[in-house]
Amino acid sequence: MRGLAVAVALTVLGGSTAVAVAQTTQDQEAKKPRVAKNIIYIQGDGLGPGQRNLIRLATKGRYGELELDKLPVAGMVRTTSVDPHEIVTDSAASATALATGHKTNNGVIGMDPKGKPVETILELAKKAGKSTGLVTTATVTGASPASFAAHVPSRDLQNDIAKQYIENIRPDVLLGGGEDWWFPKGNPGQWPDKPGEESNSPYGNLVEQAQRTGYTYVRNADELRTTRSNRLLGLFANEDMVDYGENGKYAPRVPLQQMARKALDVLSQNPRGFFLFLEEEGTDGLSHDNNAAGVIDAGRALDTTVAEVMRFVAKHPDTLVIINGDHETGGLSIEDHDTDEEKTDPRQEGPFKIPGSNLRFSVDWTTNSHTGADTPLTASGPGSDRLTGVLDNTDVFHAMRAAARL
Repeated sequence: MRGLAVAVALTVLGGSTAVAVAQTTQDQEAKKPRVAKNIIYIQGDGLGPGQRNLIRLATKGRYGELELDKLPVAGMVRTTSVDPHEIVTDSAASATALATGHKTNNGVIGMDPKGKPVETILELAKKAGKSTGLVTTATVTGASPASFAAHVPSRDLQNDIAKQYIENIRPDVLLGGGEDWWFPKGNPGQWPDKPGEESNSPYGNLVEQAQRTGYTYVRNADELRTTRSNRLLGLFANEDMVDYGENGKYAPRVPLQQMARKALDVLSQNPRGFFLFLEEEGTDGLSHDNNAAGVIDAGRALDTTVAEVMRFVAKHPDTLVIINGDHETGGLSIEDHDTDEEKTDPRQEGPFKIPGSNLRFSVDWTTNSHTGADTPLTASGPGSDRLTGVLDNTDVFHAMRAAARL
């Protein structure tokens, strides 16, 4: 592309003016960062093409554009695992592929199909002296964040994942839900347990253990905002930060945008850079519930968070940003609103208004589970050119590693 720009300039302008334009173009290219000092991987869990279009139509209008769609590089990511019994991935296998470049079986965290631990992009970043962080509206020990910083044979072993975080991997920032896996039975922690939920750590009080090893523990939005610590553990719900179920609402006690802002403030203090995983879980959990209104709310929060990240990137152009879904959930599709079909199809929701018009649309769901659909990816920054076209999820790891030369 640079050569084409130079050739056009020479042809159209001619002479010394053309040479000057060509030199300016080359100078601009030379100034662009070639190595990613920072990597920010943003995940909308369960975010397939249908979810992205649902969020866009409902929040930006017929011809509007989401912040997450404004990034200049785009690709489509294949998500299948190597599970011998299932073709459709779960979050553990997909996140492990994204984080390590290795396919694995469903339910496995940070290990290959034979149970051998495989190194993650977060671990490589830490080895290079970079700061690291995991931020999510799910449990911070959930399948997706865990796959970037833990190694266990089952995603259900969230107590073990918490223990590995503070004893082995030690990310600088850990923010999300899931205090039940950090406190021992009988200690309810900050947030009251709902029926069927309780604290269950077999390793004692892991929050106190984290504090003894240098973490500052924050329990709410005010404490997160005011802390000046450079090593943070924040647990803002007993389990996920999003309420699910028939009447589930998207209302996390600490907004994803605020968690992202604090993580960026902390991690960017490292002159060697950082790796940050950011996740909006509501786009997945509410898709499992076939709750389109909830997905819109979660998507709006995700897009606001992307805007926060891109404000940071404007001042730090040596940052690779990747926005992706680990898989699609629900088989979501957009339709013109049809009241007769809505009466006969229990999976159809609507109508939803399109801002700036009199048009309305409906949402159809095909399942309460994951699907095998490819997920759209957008990216910007050094190394993002490796993420165009049709990709395997393992390619995302290799692109991050190459971009930061880890």
